Amino acid sequence: MQSEAGHHGGRRPRRRVRHTAGVSDPLRSLLAAPPDLPVTAGLAAVTDALRGHGVAVVHAPPGTGKTTLVPPAVAGVVPGRVVVTQPSRIAARAAARRLAHLLGEPVGETVGYAVRGDRRSGRDTRVEVVTTGLLLRRIQHDPELAGVGAVVLDEVHERHLDADLTLALILDVRANLRDDLALVAMSATIEAEKTARLLGGAPVVSVPGALHPVQEVWCPPPAGVRRTDDRGITPAFHDHVAATVRRALAEHAGDVLVFVPGVAEVDATVRRLVGLDADVHALHGRLPGADQDRALREGPRRRVVVSTAVAESSLTVPGVRVVVDAGFSREPRTDHRRGLASLVTVAVSRASADQRAGRAGRLGPGAVLRCWSEAEHAHLPARPEPEIATADLTAFALEVACWGIHDVRDLALLDQPPPHALAAARQVLVDIGAMTEDGRTTPRGRLIAGVPTDPRLARALVDGAGLVGARRAAEVVAMLSEDVRAPGADLVAALRSLRAGHRAGAWRAQVTRLRQVVEGHDTPAPDSAPDRAPDRGRALTDDVAVGLVVALAHPDRIARKRPGTSAYLMASGTGAALDPRDPGPLAGLEWLAVGDADRRPGEREARIRTAAPLTEDLALEAAGSRWREVDEVSWTDGRVLARRRTLLGAIELSSLPLGDPPTQAVTEAIRGALSEEGLSLLTWSDAATALRARLDFLHRAFGAPWPDVGDAALTEDLDAWLGPQLARVRSAEDLRRIDVAAALRALLPWPEAGRLDELAPARVQVPSGSTVRIDYSADQPVLAVRLQEVFGWTDVPVLADGRVQLLLHLLSPARRPAAVTADLDSFWDTGYPSVRADLRGRYPRHPWPEDPRTAPATRRANRPRPRT
Repeated sequence: MQSEAGHHGGRRPRRRVRHTAGVSDPLRSLLAAPPDLPVTAGLAAVTDALRGHGVAVVHAPPGTGKTTLVPPAVAGVVPGRVVVTQPSRIAARAAARRLAHLLGEPVGETVGYAVRGDRRSGRDTRVEVVTTGLLLRRIQHDPELAGVGAVVLDEVHERHLDADLTLALILDVRANLRDDLALVAMSATIEAEKTARLLGGAPVVSVPGALHPVQEVWCPPPAGVRRTDDRGITPAFHDHVAATVRRALAEHAGDVLVFVPGVAEVDATVRRLVGLDADVHALHGRLPGADQDRALREGPRRRVVVSTAVAESSLTVPGVRVVVDAGFSREPRTDHRRGLASLVTVAVSRASADQRAGRAGRLGPGAVLRCWSEAEHAHLPARPEPEIATADLTAFALEVACWGIHDVRDLALLDQPPPHALAAARQVLVDIGAMTEDGRTTPRGRLIAGVPTDPRLARALVDGAGLVGARRAAEVVAMLSEDVRAPGADLVAALRSLRAGHRAGAWRAQVTRLRQVVEGHDTPAPDSAPDRAPDRGRALTDDVAVGLVVALAHPDRIARKRPGTSAYLMASGTGAALDPRDPGPLAGLEWLAVGDADRRPGEREARIRTAAPLTEDLALEAAGSRWREVDEVSWTDGRVLARRRTLLGAIELSSLPLGDPPTQAVTEAIRGALSEEGLSLLTWSDAATALRARLDFLHRAFGAPWPDVGDAALTEDLDAWLGPQLARVRSAEDLRRIDVAAALRALLPWPEAGRLDELAPARVQVPSGSTVRIDYSADQPVLAVRLQEVFGWTDVPVLADGRVQLLLHLLSPARRPAAVTADLDSFWDTGYPSVRADLRGRYPRHPWPEDPRTAPATRRANRPRPRT
């Protein structure tokens, strides 16, 4: 694989990194007498694979002890530090503490951990547990991973986006820089085989699970209770989950682990369990570390731990014998066309439901109470989709660019990202000045990549610090980095609540980290950034300062109220509206900066979940690169309307009449009108209609150079035949004045045009002396003529150099159809006798000769006989 230099300075010559050999005494003692865990039986196979191949895949269900015992085994055969990844901060701390406890040491000696804002490790640390995102940052900063002998990637089956990318980068490092870097990928599902193939046919070590039997109890909600509505999980279903927890405590022994999809649902469930004869704990990633630790410790009383999916597979909650599963998970979904990305509540997959149930079978026989029916279970998806297929890829694209890769297919990913999603992500990075058009990171992009949050939020922090102050910018960005539930969608109120809250420790810690990042670096602005005035910006009130930072993060979500409605139009062109049941203080404001919005199936407009007030001046400050003036010429209400529009994205700021629009623009407007409303907007005289029919006949008979005059062809090439006449059109009346027949003559090919009347004559002279018009509107040209006028004819005229026979419609004296023929000579013998017999009685004054071939043709009836 060929890789170009990233911000880390490019690929260096491959070399081996020397480490201190040997395994520490505590780890050696642990391996000599390991705890009785199922994974013990596979440790020798893991170390053999590393000695022989340098890579291994461990396939082991949750509860087998792989997170606890595989890293010490790796340290026994690989010199240097062993870095172990976990998908969350809670899991990383818990795994390190579990292993340190087995060694009889405090965390930070032989075993340590490092998560965002918290690190406990030292020079002698042999096993360090980190979050996957933190390892990704380390690899970008130091691709050789100096001092690291092995990486153990845990829970790769969860298919988080940063985990997929970290695995790909480590494989790139092994291929180009560190062929001695050992790699172990651990999976709880059959994804292990797919991972092994990605690792070049790595040995797979399978460890059977040792779970105790788990009883399945189906607990669907009562009839009439909806599980979800357009706001998410319903209060009635929350009540049902709480009732199921009470049933679990009454019918089963042991602590209870409850799975709900998000932080808001954790809080809602905990509130409903007040008064239980048990200790109720919340568990999720936004809690302070002390509260997380408290939820993971057994106590003197029975416990109920209400958790997000963080406890599904990567985290052990001791004492649990019962699981209550609400049946939902929170997954990323992105509408790339509208630029809307959010976490959505979806039904849990069967694989995830099985993992959750397994938590009840670690200590002994247990039970899982599922808040849905067995019939519904059969229709659940088999497994969750990998994040790379559904998530916003902006951060992923920036990481890849920083690594120096221009074609993502050069990375060994378990699944390639959707091309349209990757293209949308790269365009966002170009818009915020983090990437050049050719896919290279800018100095500003490298600064943004170093901020521990989404690139859009990092841009808001970098630019917002100079406009509203570093502290306030960090506060807003830290708030937006969480799944905020703002009352009435009001982010200003949410920020004030965080400032006043006593349990906002995680938010305050993130604010501190973000301030340190932005205050410790110069903040290069993109070429398109407007001039900034920090002093003026810091004087902004919270009401609009929050909106400005939100707008900097999501300029495409700047929204302006549509005249005469309560709905909004976002700069991206997407319509949006506040919840009509709870519009809050934002209702009626002219400008909003939308922090989060989603569009539900079947709805035309997005629903605004969070937003803050904004002004037009600040909207222009945040999204100056989207400001533009355009001259538009359109066909509106039967006339050409020319305007000069000032736009912010799709939002119109002003519109003025345009006095002398360009001819080409007028032509385009007319073309659009004719395409949508049809050529009937023109006045089609009999002459124009007849000429068009003749040209169409010749085009069908000869092809080129005779022109195609069908609707599609004429509409496509208006300039060729309407020409300069369009430039004078300003209304439907002007359009109707166009001489269409004269315009069509411009299409006649020369010199062939001189034979038009010969090849497709407008009229033909019949034996009576009359000249009769030929009708070219049908597939075969038609001559409709009275029967008496063709007496004496035996051959019907042919057209187009003898290619097409003229079809005769022979008429009665009253000009009603009597016969149709293209073979007149045969008609006189076979058809005429019966026609004559029928018509001579009705029209006795007209001649009906027995031999029409020799009878004189006539336009008149016989003279009446004189009376006697």
